[in-house]
Amino acid sequence: MIEGTDFYLNQEGFMVFTEAYHIKRGYCCKNKCKHCPWDYGKVLPEKPEDDRDQDKR
Repeated sequence: MIEGTDFYLNQEGFMVFTEAYHIKRGYCCKNKCKHCPWDYGKVLPEKPEDDRDQDKR
């Protein structure tokens, strides 16, 4: 592993894997990693309501 490419050390001294490392590994570990390219465990914003439904009132 290459520091700066595959991981970095955060302010607390923990090793944080980068998105590049996760992609090289090739699968999601389902640990809600900070840089997960598969967005596992991330809360996605809700879709805005369709404006066309408001016209039917």
